[in-house]
Amino acid sequence: MSSHGSHDGASTEKHIATHDIAPAHVSIVPKGHGETATKPGAQEKEVRNAALFAAIKESNIKPWSKESIHLYFAIFVAFCCACANGYDGSLMTGIIAMEKFQNQFHTGDTGPKVSVIFSLYTVGAMVGAPFAAILSDRFGRKKGMFCGGIVIIIGAVIVATSSKLAQFVVGRFILGLGIAIMTVAAPAYSIEIAPPHWRGRCTGFYNCGWFGGSIPAACVTYGCYFIKSDWSWRIPLILQAFTCLIVMASVFFLPESPRFLFANNREAEAIAFLVKYHGNGDPNSKLVLLETEEMRDGIKTDGVDKVWWDYRPLFMTHNGRWRMAQVLMISIFGQFSGNGLGYFNTVIFKNIGVTSTSKQLAYNILNSVISAIGALTAVSMTDRMPRRKVLIIGTFMCAAALATNSGLSATLDKQTQRGTQINLDQGMNEKDAKDNAYLHVDGNYAKGALAAYFLFNVIFSFTYTPLQGVIPTEALETTIRGKGLALSGFIVNAMGFINQFAGPIALDNIGYKYIFVFVGWDLVETVAWYFFGVESQGRTLEQLEWVYDQPNPVKASLKVEKVVVQADGHVSEAIVA
Repeated sequence: MSSHGSHDGASTEKHIATHDIAPAHVSIVPKGHGETATKPGAQEKEVRNAALFAAIKESNIKPWSKESIHLYFAIFVAFCCACANGYDGSLMTGIIAMEKFQNQFHTGDTGPKVSVIFSLYTVGAMVGAPFAAILSDRFGRKKGMFCGGIVIIIGAVIVATSSKLAQFVVGRFILGLGIAIMTVAAPAYSIEIAPPHWRGRCTGFYNCGWFGGSIPAACVTYGCYFIKSDWSWRIPLILQAFTCLIVMASVFFLPESPRFLFANNREAEAIAFLVKYHGNGDPNSKLVLLETEEMRDGIKTDGVDKVWWDYRPLFMTHNGRWRMAQVLMISIFGQFSGNGLGYFNTVIFKNIGVTSTSKQLAYNILNSVISAIGALTAVSMTDRMPRRKVLIIGTFMCAAALATNSGLSATLDKQTQRGTQINLDQGMNEKDAKDNAYLHVDGNYAKGALAAYFLFNVIFSFTYTPLQGVIPTEALETTIRGKGLALSGFIVNAMGFINQFAGPIALDNIGYKYIFVFVGWDLVETVAWYFFGVESQGRTLEQLEWVYDQPNPVKASLKVEKVVVQADGHVSEAIVA
């Protein structure tokens, strides 16, 4: 990771005088009227937070120091929590396609039984969300990750040893419980330990753990497909516990979140963390002083995180409602933009003419790999890209890609029906006529539909995958972060339940036409991001309190400050009107 982040705003954004922004109590950069801009090599620059920009410029964290490497390891452990969730995303779509699994459970590849298998996982996660908040707020982020690992391992044992569908479904429910606990604690931990200018990359990388799980799952199910016994589906289920073992063994070697420490009257430990990991060991580092002062002022030691049942601040205040608006939008849109179709990739590939099970599983791997490339590309730029603009443009492009796929799929469907009729006229029975209808399909349409579907997944991954972790954690302040992420998890899994329960039934009944639903919905999402999306890039978590307190947080979040940067990179003043 780079030791610097870019925090300049777009030149078209409105300028705001420095005195209109909630000031830091620590003197990070002197205020002036641009007097130092006349020095040779000096430049005026627009930024979202003058104090933060100046502190980052002068607090050059060494990217390969022992402390930074330890910080990377901590982020990797959080990443492994997301891997456990992502593994399931590719796991069941491959296992459902396996002959030995079907011989054991007779579920088919679409329909109500498949709906129950997929959706009970999300029901478990919904039920587990409130308990996840309690664990994370009361006992810390590290213990939350550890407890989630225990529950997931129990669920993995139950599903891997199943011989009856009922046992398998119960195991899926328990797996969901464990995932809920992990995915509340882990993103909170990753954003709270990251330096401000690494925040987007660290939390975005955490959420890319979805691919860190889904790609191995796709590869494992593909390899195990050729095993001619029940181990073909049992082995992938057993391996679902692998990343949990890494997490449980590693948390004992990690520091606790400084914001959790501040919220629990352990200020000395929190400051020691900041000095060690954000200040190169220097207690007088401007970045450390700024963060310490903002946490001291902004984090309550008697906050709502101490009352497990109290969710009122999320809904009963102007500030809380706008914060929850961001959480609701990213939680709903991040699950219901068409990406839920990924659970049924093998069915979609079948619908566009890929009839071989081994080819379906291979395409499943390819889809995960190219989606991961899109997501990791976005992660590398997350600390420089404006969140709101990416979401507006990216969501619109998702609608365009899905519209292309569904249009080509409509043509393929007509050709398939015509091919079926030709085969029937030639004396084939109905099953063989349908199975061989692809012989009459124009391959170019099939390739185009497949390419459009892959393109959609790349665009979605670039737009949403990093920000699904970043947006909710940035929108929530420390004492409501656990509860807010629990609600986010509940919403995400409620959307997942709709996708996973309704998806197989919809695909069984209306086929490719189901995709049209997401084309229209993505257009609605685009409009919602434009009017209600709050820009959080380039500000500290505590400074966002000021943004959400404004009458129009969207407008406030787009305002910028001006600073003077000298030729040597030193920030000499913040310009006031």
